[in-house]
Amino acid sequence: MRFKSFVQKLHERNPKLGKIASLTTATGVITFNSMLAGPPVWIMGAAKAVTGAAIADKAVIDVTNYWINSNNAMIDNILPDKDWRISLPDDIHTKGKYLLVSNHQSWVDTSIVQYISEKRLPLTRFFTKFELIYIPVIGQAFYFLDFPMMRRHSKEAIAKNPALKGKDIEEAKRACALLKDKPFTLLNYLEGTRFTTVKRDKQQSPYTHLLKPRAGGLSLAISALGEDIDGILDMTIVYPDGVPTYGDLWKGNIKRLGVDVRHIEMPDDLFTSVQNGGYETDEAIKAEMFDWVEQVWQQKDQLITKMLAEFESKPPALDA
Repeated sequence: MRFKSFVQKLHERNPKLGKIASLTTATGVITFNSMLAGPPVWIMGAAKAVTGAAIADKAVIDVTNYWINSNNAMIDNILPDKDWRISLPDDIHTKGKYLLVSNHQSWVDTSIVQYISEKRLPLTRFFTKFELIYIPVIGQAFYFLDFPMMRRHSKEAIAKNPALKGKDIEEAKRACALLKDKPFTLLNYLEGTRFTTVKRDKQQSPYTHLLKPRAGGLSLAISALGEDIDGILDMTIVYPDGVPTYGDLWKGNIKRLGVDVRHIEMPDDLFTSVQNGGYETDEAIKAEMFDWVEQVWQQKDQLITKMLAEFESKPPALDA
């Protein structure tokens, strides 16, 4: 039996006070670590931007990993007993270069990605809007950490200035290219937004647990990084007790969680065609890419049904 912290024991003796204690502890630690990590990220990030020094880049990543790992330590040490069933391939490693696709239900998803990735996968990055760069601290951290930042141009802007057509794709590829010389996990939520049954019904999705997938982001990443990646990973997340809020995580309300990460293979000919830019220029390649993504999504939808059923049929394996 592993050692339990005071907060975890409090969850057992007085669940209401336990929730208050774990949420308060998490808020305090995250705030403190953000203040502690912020200045070094800024200083090293600025040095990296000016000089391009590898040592500055490594320092930014190390500080970020410290911040993430401290959050992960809280999940292990202040949350109550939980039945979290996590399955990952044995052959992934922190020096690899991976594209990761996933379903998306909650703001908690990204914290779960960080949790399962510790000592297993490289630092996770994801596509962000360029406008986020103006958010103090967080926006600049995304920039310093080489998160691919997308600058979207509206149809109206392109109509006024035709030279903008295709610029967003070029800029996104250039941003992805910054990851070429380092380990990375580039996360793409193919649904483009968080799942709800209302959204599913509105778009008439053919899936029970998923919205319709999009192929553009993944295709862009393959086009920019294809020759460098070690593989494509598919992550499936389920919350058997309902979709949580971020506060639910730190209150200890996520008692049951399922995560399945596995390799997925794209046909070599399709991968090569997409890598060579075929998704943007060839309608046949685009259609083939959509067909492949939909096959992945059909399998994921079936897997979610299976994972949820297993939680109901197998007794909980709570942390001891």
